[in-house]
Amino acid sequence: MKNLLKGQTISLVACGLILSSTIAFGADTIDAAFKEGKASGSLALYGAKYDLKDGGTDWGYGNGNATVAFETGSFYGLSAKAEFKGNLKLGEVENNDYDSNFANHSLMTEAYIKYAMEGFAISAGRQAIDLEWLGDYNESVVAAITAVPDTTIVLGYTDRQAESGIDVSEDFEEITEEGAYVADIKYSGLQSVEFNPYAYSAPEVVDFYGLKTTVTTDYFGAIAHYAESSVDNSVGVEDGSIGHLELNTTIADLSAAVGYIKTDKDGGVGLMDSYGDNINPFDSGNKVYSTDAKTVYGSLGYTIAGVELGALYGVTTYDSADYKEKELNLTAGYSITESLGTSILFANIDGDEGDTLGSPTTDQNYVFPNNSIRFKIESPKWL
Repeated sequence: MKNLLKGQTISLVACGLILSSTIAFGADTIDAAFKEGKASGSLALYGAKYDLKDGGTDWGYGNGNATVAFETGSFYGLSAKAEFKGNLKLGEVENNDYDSNFANHSLMTEAYIKYAMEGFAISAGRQAIDLEWLGDYNESVVAAITAVPDTTIVLGYTDRQAESGIDVSEDFEEITEEGAYVADIKYSGLQSVEFNPYAYSAPEVVDFYGLKTTVTTDYFGAIAHYAESSVDNSVGVEDGSIGHLELNTTIADLSAAVGYIKTDKDGGVGLMDSYGDNINPFDSGNKVYSTDAKTVYGSLGYTIAGVELGALYGVTTYDSADYKEKELNLTAGYSITESLGTSILFANIDGDEGDTLGSPTTDQNYVFPNNSIRFKIESPKWL
């Protein structure tokens, strides 16, 4: 399940490594590095209610979430961080609604050691990653190189992965027998333009690569993105591809965007979304990465009296355009204080008839939600 409010594509690891390089030699002793360390955390309440179409059982649950983290100061470029997340069931509509989303009640989501120097940084252990096709928490080794002007190079290897948030918590599981590798490059040497070529490889499973170009000006923005995959013959999945175009604008407190997404007619995205994704704009978007899927969407955002309002609507046609899925997302968020905020999301999904796996048939309805509503109250930071 996706987070309640989805963010833009940035490399959390790269940002953290780059920031750390500016304070690489801050402490004179190990004791001082711990004393100069920072504790952080958050508390959150989350609730979800799903109303399904005929043939499905309504479901929902409530969750209380707490996050506690500590990161040491830097001692000759070395530092470390640990983060723990805990969840508490606050109720459910039907038995096992909560347990189906929470494999555990507590998880160590981050535990890594980091070394940083001017123009280079590397971290190893459990850490949060947000790259184009690699997300969530990973047991990994990641290096960030910024020695080249206007360029950030991220090189990484991940072996195990878990998703953990206020709406879901999974155990760390092996990605593939040989893990997965990534090379991600961002170049911003041209005014208002960023080029982001990348390549991923999961040996004996899938290789894929792409190029994302982002244009950002004071009032206008654009995204042009294309990627394709080569799937190992033993997997039994067709090669895939995806193209994404978006135009967006922000004027004062109003933002708007329109976009188009297209996948391969035979293989969809060809396993590219196996380890994370950032193209799908919807809360669910069940069919965006399906075979021969064409998605058109539009969004509006407006801030009034401190309340951030958002609306997103799109239509996906798939399987040779014989079937459609329509999705509407409405969001509202408000910062009560600097350290306490609340948000709510309403989602409506209207899909053509399909079986329990969403494959088109002629006599059944989706088991995906027809209507859902979710809320969260959280303190994004404390201490």
